[in-house]
Order: sequence, then structure tokens, then C-alpha cells
Amino acid sequence: MSAVPVISPARKAAFGILMAVERGSSHSDDLLHGKAVSALTPVDRNLVTALVLGVLRWQIWLDAKIRSFLQRPNAKLDPEALIALRLGAFQLLFLDRIPAHAAITESVELAKDSGHRFAARMVNAVLRRFARSDPLEPNLAGPAAVQAHPAWMVERWAKFYGGEAAQAICAHGQSQPALTLRIEDPQAEDELARAGIELAPGEIVTAARTVVSGDAAASAALREGRVRFQDEGSQLIAEIAAHTGENLNQKVKSIIDTCAAPGGKTLILAQRNPQAHIVACEANPRRLAELRCRLAATAGRVECRLADATALEEESAFDLALADVPCSGTGTLGRNPEIRHRLRPEDLPRQASRQRAILRAALRAVRPGGRVVYSTCSLEPEENEEVIAALLAETHGMRQLSPASLIDPMRSQGILTDSGAERLRDCITPEGALRLLPGSFRTDGFFLALLERRA
Repeated sequence: MSAVPVISPARKAAFGILMAVERGSSHSDDLLHGKAVSALTPVDRNLVTALVLGVLRWQIWLDAKIRSFLQRPNAKLDPEALIALRLGAFQLLFLDRIPAHAAITESVELAKDSGHRFAARMVNAVLRRFARSDPLEPNLAGPAAVQAHPAWMVERWAKFYGGEAAQAICAHGQSQPALTLRIEDPQAEDELARAGIELAPGEIVTAARTVVSGDAAASAALREGRVRFQDEGSQLIAEIAAHTGENLNQKVKSIIDTCAAPGGKTLILAQRNPQAHIVACEANPRRLAELRCRLAATAGRVECRLADATALEEESAFDLALADVPCSGTGTLGRNPEIRHRLRPEDLPRQASRQRAILRAALRAVRPGGRVVYSTCSLEPEENEEVIAALLAETHGMRQLSPASLIDPMRSQGILTDSGAERLRDCITPEGALRLLPGSFRTDGFFLALLERRA
């Protein structure tokens, strides 16, 4: 009797995560950092991550190709069979170190293991057709990257930013995001180098380093909190907010971070404003507990508070507010690929309504002469320019300032790199906001507007 094929732990974990995402019961990032994946070997953890994020990035394109190999292209497929097909097809097309027989056999076994023995025969037949077909050669510069995104998203980006920028956004959405560290201690950087971790300088922020090779996640410096993972665009938002405070007419004594979790930006605010008391707000109790843990070293100066950012208690109490608001996240599709499958055009007005409410509360919370930094990781005007325009139209005594005036002072203080500072000037919008489009730098997409309360 022949032995029953065994499903590898990595493929079984990837299948479970993709099923949870398909049902809408969880996010891939939470599951990839959960206990089940953490218990795997480093090699298996890497494979799980590659499979889950790769399938989610290419899912729309893969589904179209899978349909073309079905005897009945419009047939309804059970989610378990479809995910087994996606996993197998992704491995055959993108992971050249995995033998075709392993990709096919284990995908078939995943379908059987999920209770779909009849569908397993279909999975086997379709994947064997994939393996026999001419190489499809999807690439980031070609139409496949565009086809891996919802058409309505691509059409919007082409309309707002032009076809070339839309192509770059799509290519970025299919890429593995740059692994970027925040390093404030030269000794920690030397320690990483001795551990064989190769780092490249930041493109914009001098404290940023991109991991070129080596396992930074296993370093003692990371475990001990002396360095941390943080996208360089995220670091830039916090640096601008912190420097905005430094340029007020009087010394900043109080700051409110209205949507503080996970806390990376709050840490930069605390580092750059050591004299200030900071209130870090979070509406979710679980995320608040994680925030408190991450900010433990600053407990004497940073007060973590369970609070709804749309209903802040204080009025005219703070010198500076950071409103890094919840958003659609379309600037982070490489990092959070399932957003493209969940987001709908009708979600944007709902997001914008909450964003306007948070910004109103932040403006009330700062004193006359105080400033608010509004930011998102969205590419959508409804969540960015239109939010600012609506508040300017309805709020007396508020004006928008351009962050362009901060670029040279931040460069002279060694916060920004020389080349990054020059390139940032091209990222200032006609309205005077800052927009980082994916593909412009090695960052996610971000939007930032600087507002001042006059009365």
C-alpha cells in the first residue's frame, strides 16, 4: 500500500490563513504573526509568508488564469478548492525552487483534507494543465500587475495621477515591501552588522535603514526594542509632526496622538519632544494594551488613554495634535494585499465621514496657534484632499500650511537626507499637502496635511 502524501506544515498553515481571510474573519498580518506560525521553523515561516502574501497579491490574476483551464470556466468553485488551486498555481508560476510535483500533490491533498475529495480530482487536472502550459511569466512591468488589482482602483489612480503613476502603484502593490528599520543608536547598528545583517541607508529619513540581507527579526537589538521595524514613510510622517511642534512660537509642552496604535509614530514624537507630555489615544482595548507595552519605556511622559478619537474630552489643551487616521489603506497594498479584495468604492465616503470627525476633534483639542498634522496611508482623494477641503470650508479660524517650509530645516538638522529632501519637493501637491505615491520611494503611500488653528 502506497503511503498517503503528507501536507507540509507551511502549506497547511498558509491554507488555513487564506481560508480565514477568504471568510473575512481575520487579517493576514495578524495570522502571520500569530502563535501557530511563530511555532514553525524559520524556513517554514518564510514559506508561509511568501505563499499567503503572494496568493493575495496575485489572486485576481490567478483566478482569471485558473478559470481559463476549467472545462466549465463559469463553474462555481468551493472556497477550499479555489484556495488549493491558487496555492498550487502560485507555486508553479512564481516559486521556481519548489518542484512542480510538490506544488501539485500537496494542493490536491489540501483539497482532500478539507473534505472535498471529488474537487481534488479537478484541482489535480487543472494544476497539471498549468504545469504543461507555456510559461505565463507574470512580471511587475507588464499588464499582469495591473490585472492583479480591481479595475475600479486602477481607473481611479490613472484618472488622478496618470497612467504611468498608476502602473508604478500596481507594480509596488505586487512587490515585497522594503524591510525598514528605525535605528537611533549607532551601537545597535554596529551590532546588527556584526551579526551579518546588511543595511542600506534610508532614502529620506537619516534614522531609517533598509535590510538588504540577514535576519534582523532574530536580532537582540530588535527584541530589546533598541531598533524597530517601521516603514520609512511612516517615520517621515512622525518626523514632520515632531518638527512642526519644534517650530511653534513657544516650546511644545503638550501633544495628543489621536490614533496612536501601534505606537511607532508616538515614539518618534516622544524622542523629538523630550520636554512634552504626550497623550496617546486608542479606541480598541486590545490595541491599547499592546500600545502600553510598546511605550513602556516612556511611561513617565506618555499617557496611554482608551479614547474615541472623534470625541476627545479636552478643548484648547494641546500645542500639537497628530491625527494619523484610520483609512482604506490603499497605499499599503504590497504589505496588506487583501485590502484590494475587501474594499469597495462605497466604503470611501464612510471612511471620510469618520476622518472628518477625528480631524474636527483634533482641531478643537489644540490651543489657538496650535497645529494639527493630518495623515493617511490612502491614495484616495475622498480621504485626503477632500477631507481637508471640507474642514477648511466649515471651520472658522483654520488655515493650511505647506510642509515644504520644513524640508530645509529638517535637512539642516540631519533628520532628512540631502537627496531625500530634494525629491520631497516634488511630492508637494498644488494645495500644499505632501503625497508619497508607492513607487516614488521605497515606502508605502502616504498623505500629509498641516493645519493651524488661528482662533
